[in-house]
Amino acid sequence: MTRPAAAPKAGRPRTAYVCTECGADHNKWQGQCAGCGAWNTLAEFVVEPATKGAAGPATRRAGWAGKAEAPKITALKEVRHIEDARVSTGIGELDRVLGGGLVEGAVVLVGGDPGIGKSTLLLQAVAKMSATFPALYVTGEESLGQVAGRAARLDLPLDGLQGLAETGVETILQHAAGMRPKLIVADSVQTLWTETLTAAPGSVSQVRESAARLVRYAKETGTAVFLVGHVTKEGGIAGPRVLEHMVDAVLYFEGESGSRFRVLRAFKNRFGAVNELGVFAMGDKGLKEVPNPSAIFLSGGSTRQPGSCVMVTREGTRPLLVEVQALVDSSPLSNPRRVAVGLEGNRLAMLLAVLHRHGGIAVGDQDVFVNVVGGIRVQETAADLPVLLAVLSSLQDRPLAEKTIAFGEVGLSGEIRPVPNGEERLREAATHGFKRAIVPKANAPKAGTLKGLDVIAVERLADALEACI
Repeated sequence: MTRPAAAPKAGRPRTAYVCTECGADHNKWQGQCAGCGAWNTLAEFVVEPATKGAAGPATRRAGWAGKAEAPKITALKEVRHIEDARVSTGIGELDRVLGGGLVEGAVVLVGGDPGIGKSTLLLQAVAKMSATFPALYVTGEESLGQVAGRAARLDLPLDGLQGLAETGVETILQHAAGMRPKLIVADSVQTLWTETLTAAPGSVSQVRESAARLVRYAKETGTAVFLVGHVTKEGGIAGPRVLEHMVDAVLYFEGESGSRFRVLRAFKNRFGAVNELGVFAMGDKGLKEVPNPSAIFLSGGSTRQPGSCVMVTREGTRPLLVEVQALVDSSPLSNPRRVAVGLEGNRLAMLLAVLHRHGGIAVGDQDVFVNVVGGIRVQETAADLPVLLAVLSSLQDRPLAEKTIAFGEVGLSGEIRPVPNGEERLREAATHGFKRAIVPKANAPKAGTLKGLDVIAVERLADALEACI
């Protein structure tokens, strides 16, 4: 008599391996991810089987999920669009980066180096909002006494702000179901864990599942959620890369070591523009907004220096004046160095080749160092012309004319290409007292538009070099 095969045990979890860079699943561990090609990025992940029609533990215990409607296909033109209502955080620079304020049900991931001020910024924000916007501050790294002590040192109003020292997601959601806050801050997502998984807190599976639970809660209840994330030594947010795909906005808090200035940058925002920039200054009473960031990015020196050129860059909706410095010196090496801080290194090498080919100026035997003052990173091509003018100024040991700014993209054939929002950049320069501007011809304004600013329009690199000599 043949014995029937035993049926597989229902609800038995299986182990998979997930790439921390791209989130691809693998049945077994291997050195290289087949999805993105990254090495040594696979981490163990316990996959829990889902039961059809059954609600998750958080849903059953917290009671925050209502009866869901069956999905159906709908013509997009019949969908009623409701404009996103925004709530001010009370911090103008944070509102700017978020796209005008905090949207109901939005999930925002804030990352940055240890001690950069992530917790301080969010504590200041929720303290200002808590009077009219009930908030719950969940801390998994500090005690409530430490959080209250920081708030006291910063002289923050705490009316309406509730605190919870907890790392279990189910417990957090259960308390949130009873309190019904409009805003939750989870500091940090790497400390959270869910009882449905056996992995340790901070593992790939725990971070991903815990964040997914909070995202689901935010969407179903309309509660805004801030998640604080640690960063790796490479500068990315620790944990699976899919974490950044799940949230609505990803903000990075940056700052040079030893500097009191902090920059908040948006790398993803479903409710606003990306690459928006907010500038803060760290003081005794916490982070303060910098209303005129152009002033901190300029050296403010009383004398002109060789190797310096001021450019007008654009971060999101804001034009900023930043100073580009270059140092050109004879190299003792057979292969001279090309160092770019705040700029892309490969683009610097390309610009130096264009300078030689179309400007007739060779720096092949020179070390070239280029730095953007203030720790800001310039990613747009408008920095091409200022970089070459700064290099020429340092090479000739001759400063540019006083109160001169420049911007423009330099092509491989030596042409000066226009950049977006040229007239707005010129108005910003005129506001700060600049008298002379070297810009692409297509960005030149009409005669008499900008009084007090002498605009020199150039078409070729040779024309720009001649204008600054």
